[in-house]
Amino acid sequence: MLSRVYSCAVVGLEGVIVEVEVDYTNGLPGVTIVGLPDAAVQESRERVQTAVKNAGLHFPRHRIVVNLSPAAIRKEGPAYDLPIALGVIILAGFLPQDSIEGALFVGELSLDGVVRHTRGVLPMAAAARANGFKRIFVAESDAGEAALIPDLEVYPVQTLAHLYDHLAGRRFIEPYLPTTDSIEPLFTPTDFSEIKGQEHVKRALEVAAAGGHNVLMVGSPGSGKTLLARALPGILPEMSIEESLDVTRIFSVADQLPAGTPLIKYRPFRSPHHTISHAGLVGGGNIPKPGEISLAHRGVLFLDEFPEFGSRVLEVMRQPMEDKVVTISRAKGSLTFSANFQLIAAMNPCPCGYYGDSQKPCTCAPAVVTKYQKRISGPMLDRIDIHIEVPRVDYEKLSGNKLGETSETIRQRVQAARNIQQARFTNPDSQSSNIVCNSDMRVGEIRQFCQLKDEGQSLMRAAMSQMNLSARAYHRILKLARTIADLANSEEIQSPHLAEALQYRPKLMLS
Repeated sequence: MLSRVYSCAVVGLEGVIVEVEVDYTNGLPGVTIVGLPDAAVQESRERVQTAVKNAGLHFPRHRIVVNLSPAAIRKEGPAYDLPIALGVIILAGFLPQDSIEGALFVGELSLDGVVRHTRGVLPMAAAARANGFKRIFVAESDAGEAALIPDLEVYPVQTLAHLYDHLAGRRFIEPYLPTTDSIEPLFTPTDFSEIKGQEHVKRALEVAAAGGHNVLMVGSPGSGKTLLARALPGILPEMSIEESLDVTRIFSVADQLPAGTPLIKYRPFRSPHHTISHAGLVGGGNIPKPGEISLAHRGVLFLDEFPEFGSRVLEVMRQPMEDKVVTISRAKGSLTFSANFQLIAAMNPCPCGYYGDSQKPCTCAPAVVTKYQKRISGPMLDRIDIHIEVPRVDYEKLSGNKLGETSETIRQRVQAARNIQQARFTNPDSQSSNIVCNSDMRVGEIRQFCQLKDEGQSLMRAAMSQMNLSARAYHRILKLARTIADLANSEEIQSPHLAEALQYRPKLMLS
């Protein structure tokens, strides 16, 4: 007799249906698992045997063979405990095969039979629906995540014994009903009204939020760079349900969904330490997992102390910043993770931090300052649209009680600019349906939507000559000017819009 139970594996960010076949042969009692299982899957032999016995069921005294198909895909993690145990129960004759028709099972088992959380439930549930499954059985803690996929009945399983009673028709498990409880954000941004001074930096961040542009802030220690960066998520537009599911899928695969948060509704803000490895930043490992740039997808990646990051770490970001995806290649194949993030970087102008400061003198030699600044390569700087200096805030502004504009007020202007961009890129005559904001525009869209008048052409020609701009910088200035024009609700890019965009280009700090 052969039993078949369906489960799911996660490859990259997608689910792949796995058929768990269980049979027994002559030989000494034991369990053999084949089909490219990793160590965690191999260890399920002991967990399953003990869990089945503690559920009050008899474990067959045969040589049991478990095959995880397709065999070409590597199986990892404890998610196969529940389907293997169920296959053994069916094999022993406690349940008929048709009792699990049209159902998919995912879950780790403890020794007493309790079903525990597993990572990647959201892409598994999506794969289940895409492959025609009507029901999915998961751990109680994972039910909210699986229920994000429509047209799929989700059953929260507490214990193996409870699942057995349900399938045997003794004690039924009620399908999970999604709740409408409010979900707390993973990160609470600072309100812009609490930041004293720095009006020109706030303006630059507003432009960055409106067009999804990358920003580099340069200033002495204590000038407010980190505070400003942490305020940026508060003015970004709210995520659509498609974006929320996109982000949640990545967090689910990386096993970083907080307890009680089945859906991420707020844009992520990731701030890795400068000691991070390149694999930690872009993703990797023997079985590749998403890195920080993927966890920042649709949100903000904040790199404080920018020059302190290893040069190799920064250089591997160049391709994802252009393509909005990161491809990790291994001998066994390649995986692609989404990485459409907004980079906000902050740095001091020199090792001591006070080069060019108005009050405190710099103690660094000119050669040391130059070496420090050159840790950021030219190609990396070229990919950053907005370069802004953050000066020291004077006492009068710090001690004053006057509050600036709130984040909500600024966010409304940003949302209005994004609405203009959305209407532009979803035009039936446009081939730009996959573009979200101005920073995503390619050369074709720039030629179509960033036309300059004669006065603007003259200004751009002079800037190209005097600032030695590359072709990439030229296109980035046009995209930035388009965003500034959108904030001003202007259909055409005017000379003031272009002039403001040119002000955000990097300036040589050393004379």
